Amino acid sequence: MTGLHPDSVATAGVAEFIDVGDVTLHTVVAGPDDCEPVVLLHGFPECWYAWHDLIGPLAAAGYRVIVPDQRGYNRSDKPEPVSAYRLDALAGDISGLLDAVGAADAHVVGHDWGALVAWWLGLHDAHRVRTLSALNVPHPTAFRRTLRTDPRQLARSWYAILFQLPWLPEALARRNNWRVAVASMADTSRPGAFDATDFDRYRRAWGVENAYRSMINWYRAVFRGNTRPRRRRVDPPALVLWGAEDTFLRRPLAAKSSAYCDNGRLVLWEDATHWLHHEHPDRVVDELTRQFEVAGEW
Repeated sequence: MTGLHPDSVATAGVAEFIDVGDVTLHTVVAGPDDCEPVVLLHGFPECWYAWHDLIGPLAAAGYRVIVPDQRGYNRSDKPEPVSAYRLDALAGDISGLLDAVGAADAHVVGHDWGALVAWWLGLHDAHRVRTLSALNVPHPTAFRRTLRTDPRQLARSWYAILFQLPWLPEALARRNNWRVAVASMADTSRPGAFDATDFDRYRRAWGVENAYRSMINWYRAVFRGNTRPRRRRVDPPALVLWGAEDTFLRRPLAAKSSAYCDNGRLVLWEDATHWLHHEHPDRVVDELTRQFEVAGEW
């Protein structure tokens, strides 16, 4: 198998292939086994590498850091059916991951699609979530209602409609050495968030056989499956951390999402985009560790 392996990157952690049920997830693990677990869930079009600047500092802060390639990405399994990428399956992978590492619960952190998985887990398996931290993706009910009432947000989400086409999105992404995929990150982030080495590494993950098709299948599955959560209120202590310059998601979604949390905290950064964990990794670590400490007070 090719793809992006942590041994090829100067980052903390070792790679493990962990059976979580019907799939095996390539997972980077760092920090002491007997410390509180933190699960970091990447979004589209990233992989475990999305968190490479945070893994070491969180492990050094005394946490067991668990960073999977979610199903379909990089070195993890890639089921063929679109239905295999529905939210219940994606969240089930994380419950299975916790079972496999012997953790009753964890601090669950997600960005982009990873945040949607974190929301889903917090809504349907709250006992597995010690704290929930969502970076720049809204609560599913807030997002669904906004799409129905706000044409400006609907316009920003145009690419999700394009992704419903068969084979074409994958073909466009691969052209000219992944030019479109690179531009989707480089052109929507602050200067310096990504460099040429970062994109070389992402190309290695995108180039794994069937990976990009599987990544796009997350979008196809959400259009074909149920995205209405079985409950709306979020019980675990929740942090909504939001870059206000997000090109894809409008600012009001942050407060709307926090309003669904019984013990929520909203942090809005004016000097950050959708890619805030790349732009301000040290500040993200500070906010996350502050959030993790809330669990001891709750």
